[in-house]
Amino acid sequence: MTTTPLSADVLVIGWGLAGLVAASEAISAGKRVILIDQEPRSNLGGQAWWSFGGLFFIDSPEQRRLGIKDSLDLATQDWFGNAGFDRAEDHWPRAWAEAYLQFAAGEKRAWLRERGVGFFPVVGWAERGGYGAIGPGNSVPRFHITWGTGPGIVAPFAEAVHRAEEAGT
Repeated sequence: MTTTPLSADVLVIGWGLAGLVAASEAISAGKRVILIDQEPRSNLGGQAWWSFGGLFFIDSPEQRRLGIKDSLDLATQDWFGNAGFDRAEDHWPRAWAEAYLQFAAGEKRAWLRERGVGFFPVVGWAERGGYGAIGPGNSVPRFHITWGTGPGIVAPFAEAVHRAEEAGT
């Protein structure tokens, strides 16, 4: 442990996938980052490293290749049919869900591909619902497996953090 004061533009607490993504994005924006976690460095990536690497996309090339007809409207119907969003206090959860669905239907896949993340050419059906968009879960397969599973999704973000650390930024 150091007693030397440290300074940075951004403090990220937790080096699971979310923390690594936040840190790498801050680094790419030219910010100095301190990344801390209660776990040892050997656990970089957190639970994501141990995961199957499944990611949610809407109307992906993989889905289209397999003949799966998906759309932002259908995914929204699936999600909102589960969530309800029928109370005043649901405003922010609903806004987050809308933004995330737009990301999953839009730039998410390309953003990950730009960072070197690849995907198996199959689509799974995690959280399967009924056979229409009225039951709980997803009405079509949307579960995309990262090439390399959990370590494959963690790697580009961990590498960005390692490069910045080696460069002293």
